[in-house]
Amino acid sequence: MLKSKHRSFYIVIIIFAIIYSILSLVNHYYFRTFALDLGAYTNALYDYVHFQFNDSRVFKPISENLLADHFDIYLILFAPFSLLFGTYTLLIIQILSILFGGWGIYKYFSDEEYKPSIAISALIWYFSFFGVFTALAFDYHSNVVAATIVPWFFYAIKKRKIGWSFMLMIFILISKENIPLWMAFICLGLVIEYWKDFKMRNRLLGFFLFSAFYFVLVTGFIMPAFANNNSYPHFHYSFLGTNSKEALVFLLSHPLESIQTLFVNHIGDPDADFIKLEFHIYLFISGFFLLFKKPQYILMLIPIFFQKMFHDKYIIWSTNGQYSIEFAVIMVIGIFMIINEIKSDKWRKVLLYSLVIANLGITFRVMDNPIVHLGRAQIRIYKADHYSRDFNVKVLHEQLNYIPENAVVSAQSPFLPHLALRDYIYQFPMIADAEYVIFSYEEDPYPLDKDAFKRKTEELLKAQVWSVQYEQGPIRILKRK
Repeated sequence: MLKSKHRSFYIVIIIFAIIYSILSLVNHYYFRTFALDLGAYTNALYDYVHFQFNDSRVFKPISENLLADHFDIYLILFAPFSLLFGTYTLLIIQILSILFGGWGIYKYFSDEEYKPSIAISALIWYFSFFGVFTALAFDYHSNVVAATIVPWFFYAIKKRKIGWSFMLMIFILISKENIPLWMAFICLGLVIEYWKDFKMRNRLLGFFLFSAFYFVLVTGFIMPAFANNNSYPHFHYSFLGTNSKEALVFLLSHPLESIQTLFVNHIGDPDADFIKLEFHIYLFISGFFLLFKKPQYILMLIPIFFQKMFHDKYIIWSTNGQYSIEFAVIMVIGIFMIINEIKSDKWRKVLLYSLVIANLGITFRVMDNPIVHLGRAQIRIYKADHYSRDFNVKVLHEQLNYIPENAVVSAQSPFLPHLALRDYIYQFPMIADAEYVIFSYEEDPYPLDKDAFKRKTEELLKAQVWSVQYEQGPIRILKRK
């Protein structure tokens, strides 16, 4: 029997575990995961479990250590699980990590200082936040896992468990190269939160300096050392300059322009109009406005706002993908701490339940009709097209299983993750020494345009070195003769 005190917690966990599985695992089964990023990361699992570095050949024509692209140590740690869960490994880990983060939030708000309804309401708010759903709808990303550890870091700090908090911080830092900067700002915000506690304040200042140092070390030295061109590859903020130093100088010398750019379309593409506004409105309705009562929690989100809204690609500004998960774990702590401080039971409950309902409403809006949509079938689990494709999925899985495990493969993006647990696999149209090629005329031709894709596939079908191994509707599997 479930303990009556925590029965609601277990029920909520089970419900969302089912929802998340339906969202993420069903996407994978129906070929709605992609070479970038699940395919590349799953291929890395294969290499790491065989004690070798990954060469990024999934998406790069010239070998380069994957750690030069993203300094992600989680993939090394998670690699052994691929022997059990195959190509679903990272998706399962991502789901479990979000549930684990929810447990941390529930624990944080279960102390006697919080009203009884706070913990379960915070848990539901976090699980139903739009950034959680959009992250699960689009492959796997280690920043999602890192974000879900943050509530446990808050809990360890609150309980004055310095050893545990340091270990949790280290685990968060090694997830991805941009996370240490976020962690530095989290620690800075907590310095304000615990300002009157001299010992805790100084320890948090130490954590801040450690995180900042690690960020500079990884992005400024370690990743460039792994890169073929000896540089960091992901500074895509031309508005700020060409590198981190220029960005810092610009932010300090043009503060008003920088703040304005958080809200306006700074790249001039008309397709990007109103995307930032939409995101800010949804964030506000979800409860962000309450954080102005505790601005230290806004401080914690500054690097996330900057990396999102200053980016050269407007898709990053949007509600889609894994680019909003960090807001969930900071906002839920700050918002529900503030709600708990409301003395009137009536108004506290009104605000509590209103925010949970509003948050759910925003998530449905994001799933159904945002300005930028990566694919409705990927996220709308309440629609039939989430559970179907225009080809026989079961038969295609069987055909892919016939491809030998040691064969070199070139596969179009949605097919690649299912074949990624092998030594050599390339995203189509890279072929090189591939023995099998898999593509579909109906899938997104990325990285080619439609005309180039058509020319490439026609060229392959006419070539004498390939035979058609399998044909179903728009799908072809070719085998080298």
